[in-house]
Formats: sequence, structure tokens, C-alpha cells
Amino acid sequence: MTDPAADVAAPSTGPAPRGLDLDRLAAHLAVHRPNLNGPLSARLIAGGKSNLTYLLRAGDREVVLRRPPLGHVLATAHDMAREHRVISALAPTGVPVPEALLLCADESVIGAPFYLMAKVDGEVYRRREQTDALTATQRRDLAMAMMDTLATLHRVEPAEVGLADFGRPEGYLARQVRRWGGQLDRSRSRPLPGIDELRDALAASVPEGANAGRIVHGDYRLDNLLATVDPVAVRAVLDWEMATLGDPLADLGLLLTYWDVLGGSDHGEGNPVADGIGPRAGFPAGAELIERYAGRSDVDVGPLHWHVALGCFKLAVICEGIHYRHTLGQTLGEGFDRIGDMVAPLVAHGLRAVRES
Repeated sequence: MTDPAADVAAPSTGPAPRGLDLDRLAAHLAVHRPNLNGPLSARLIAGGKSNLTYLLRAGDREVVLRRPPLGHVLATAHDMAREHRVISALAPTGVPVPEALLLCADESVIGAPFYLMAKVDGEVYRRREQTDALTATQRRDLAMAMMDTLATLHRVEPAEVGLADFGRPEGYLARQVRRWGGQLDRSRSRPLPGIDELRDALAASVPEGANAGRIVHGDYRLDNLLATVDPVAVRAVLDWEMATLGDPLADLGLLLTYWDVLGGSDHGEGNPVADGIGPRAGFPAGAELIERYAGRSDVDVGPLHWHVALGCFKLAVICEGIHYRHTLGQTLGEGFDRIGDMVAPLVAHGLRAVRES
């Protein structure tokens, strides 16, 4: 018997972007998703600074492919199976997610595990020229829709969607400090004044975590959403690579780190991570966002200083990891040369926040 893929796999068209083997992918799809069989072409979707996202054209259909970054992949930080599982589980809820189409754990296909999801129409708002084009009302409504969607996510009962074993809520916050400290040690390539002091201060003051047990996105921010502004709506929440069960205040603390710490100061100006968000870009301040969330959630938001400090530490470690991959030539796209500049101000703000907590 001949290999069925050899009979029906369509050839790829054009050069494959780095990180994809289109001929092997075509053969795999011919067997596992024959409705996507057709001449393949792909392009890298700019903007992602961690996992790689490609727009894949299979014949006359477009889908999205996600895979881990090239090289220096930190354990558990780029788990394709977790992303695929959580968006599959959330599909019947009120949380907008893309339709999951295929998971492949076989690294021999493209060199890494990957999954496919449906393409969702909408825009990722991350650049200042994009958000400057919005009216003041659209900016406010978009920010409020972002918070409403997060509140909807945190209201989902994990057991009701098959995610009761998706994480270990007990001790979540302490493990976050240890985990990101470990990631820091594996990404450290230069002196980082104050970052070890921040780690130690967080570890010594972990709060009780009374809200533990909710589904946590892990990197919730405006440019991880696909949205429309006419009408204003969140069409899909993206980038679930760090999702787990834990304390929803961690999502709020990290969001405030992006929004107020970077988006409310000059540190984020011109930076691809935070240039188009926050008060500096004409959006409401973080306090108003938290008020909106609190009105639509049963989570006790309480004091958030410690969680902002954790957000600063986590984002500093992520930026340092991206900076390290950039120095090794393992990043794809533009803007990576400035990511490392964010680490020092994040550490400084995190130290101030943890002292206030």
C-alpha cells in the first residue's frame, strides 16, 4: 500500500517562512485534515513576541498556525497542547476564542509541536497609529469591552468545561514567583540590577490568594485580543500559552503593568509591546478599568500592589528572555531590538509596588 499522503498532498507554493516546512505540513494535513488540502503558502503574522503565529493559506481557505519560538525554548512556557485544550474547552462559553482545528505533537512535521485554529476577522490593536485613529468613545468602549471579556473568563467554572485538572490553584502565586525566577536564571545573559531583590521581596510577601481556582489567561492585554470598533466588540482572545488555574488577580496585575506602568509613562513610547495602549494613548486609566471589572465580576479585587509587582517581575523576565533570543538571532519580525530596554524600568516599578504592598 502506498502512503496516502503521497497521493493526495498538494505541493506548497512559494518559499516557506522560517519555522515551517510546508511540504511536510501538506502531507500531514492530507491525512489529518483533508479539507485543508491544497497548495500551501504561509506568512508570519507580525507582532507576537513569543510563540510564532502564521497565516496559512490552504487552497482557498485561510487558517492560523501556532508553534513555539525558534531555539532557547523554556520548559512549559510554549505548550501547544495547553493552548489547544483551553480554547477547545472555552468554545461553548461566553469567552470569544478561535475554533480549534488540529493539534500536532509530532515534531518531525515542522520541527516543533503546533496547532491550527480558525481565522477570526478583527484587528489587533497594538500600534500607536492604530489607536490614534480611534475616537475617544471608541477607545473607552474598547477598554471596557476588554475588561468585560476578562470578567466573563474569570466567571467560567473550570469543572463545567472539562478544565478541573488544568492547573494546581493551591500555592499558585508562590509558584509563579518560583517559576519566573527559574525562567530568569535560564535567560540571564547580562547584569540586571534589582531583579533578584524584586524576586526575593515577592517570595517573602505572597498574599493568601483567596480568589484561587479560576481560569487565568496569564498574559491578558489589548494586543492579545482581536477586536472591532464598528461596533466595538472583542471577537477573540488569543495567546493562551500561559493559561492555567490560579488567582485572577494575577491577570489584573499584569494588565495594569502593561496599561499603567508602560502605557502610562514614557517607558513604553515607541516600544512594540506598549506603544498604543494605556493613558498615554488616550485610553482610560487603569483604576477605571479595574472598577469596570469589579462591577461585572465576583472577584474581590482588593489591593493590587503585590500583583502589579508580580506583573512587573514576570514581564521583565519575559522581556529578558526575548532579548536573549534576539541576541542569538532566534527572533522573527521587527521590534525585538528594543524589548531589552524595558527590563530596568519594570524592575524599578516592581520594587516600588512590592514595598507598597
